[in-house]
Amino acid sequence: MPYLIPVVGLLIGLFVGLRTQWTLPPEFAQYLSISVLAALDSVFGGVRAGMEYEFDLSIFVSGFFTNILLAAGLTYIGTLLGVDLYLAAVFAFGVRLFQNLAIIRRLGLEQLRKRRAVKRAAEQKAEK
Repeated sequence: MPYLIPVVGLLIGLFVGLRTQWTLPPEFAQYLSISVLAALDSVFGGVRAGMEYEFDLSIFVSGFFTNILLAAGLTYIGTLLGVDLYLAAVFAFGVRLFQNLAIIRRLGLEQLRKRRAVKRAAEQKAEK
């Protein structure tokens, strides 16, 4: 169940974000979008680590903020240089996000298959 920590954090963040009446100036939309992508990458990585029983809260929290700062920093430097550097971050975090999602899906299916096999074995044992 340790994979629930990042999911609960995401849900709390979404709830607080949707309940506030705060608006972001349009010139910061690019920074916010890349930061959200980096945060989602961290959340999916945390869920994956939890499903693999390797979740470490300090690694999750440090990675969460490091990813966000790196993504926002690349976007800022790219803006100063007049180059769309944020696209590199979008690509990198996007690839990792889909990889983590694929692994989460695979691990979930494996857990479901194991539960079904245990249930079937228990039913067969009960029939005997």
